Amino acid sequence: MEIIYSLIAASVAMLGTLIVLMFHKWSEKNSFLIINFAAGVMLALAFTHLIPEGLELNPGPGTMIYVLLGFLIMFFLQFVVLFHPCHDEECSKHTGVTSIAGLSLHSMIDGLIIAVGFEVNNSIGILTTIAILLHKLPDGITISGILLHTGSSKKKIFNFSLLTACFTPIGTILGIFLFKDLSMSVLGSLLGLTAGSFIFLSASDLIPETHKCKNRFAPFMLFVGTTVILTVEYIIMNK
Repeated sequence: MEIIYSLIAASVAMLGTLIVLMFHKWSEKNSFLIINFAAGVMLALAFTHLIPEGLELNPGPGTMIYVLLGFLIMFFLQFVVLFHPCHDEECSKHTGVTSIAGLSLHSMIDGLIIAVGFEVNNSIGILTTIAILLHKLPDGITISGILLHTGSSKKKIFNFSLLTACFTPIGTILGIFLFKDLSMSVLGSLLGLTAGSFIFLSASDLIPETHKCKNRFAPFMLFVGTTVILTVEYIIMNK
């Protein structure tokens, strides 16, 4: 099941690319709405589902240490390789080998996160995948928009996006073998790492983009994303 969801995630990233190639003006104007919605989903999921579930599987301070570690690992990777789109169309750094390596690593980590979620249970797997789907769509739009702005051909943009997207299912397949039959405490720690990475991506990468956006509805979408996850949580808890 997790492989199917990772293939869907890769397809959503490619959808972002196709939106840019076919509707560049629209994507340039509206991508901030998706970015803020995704940030709200990731933050709410980290604090209301991943961290509590991680603490239940691995009680004590260990899980929270892994939350911090997940945040710091993502922060470190941001500097070691060009790990994530900067959402700046004047950027010229997203066209080289380093950016391909960084974004491919990012996609592989997304795949690993999907595998972790489904190893715990289906509800966490599905919620985690939804967060990644919402995060990968604006990523696909952003990186493709930058490449288009710097003069890359549509064929090059498509091939670049396809290459990086393929690493999501690769990461999931790798995760299925790595995370099989792990103890509950280890799974709790992995959920902590996942929560930390979600907090980093939303707080340091997605939310700051709100300040660059002239659309008044963009900040509101952060609360919409949060509300959606809280609603889903309520439905799950009251089944």
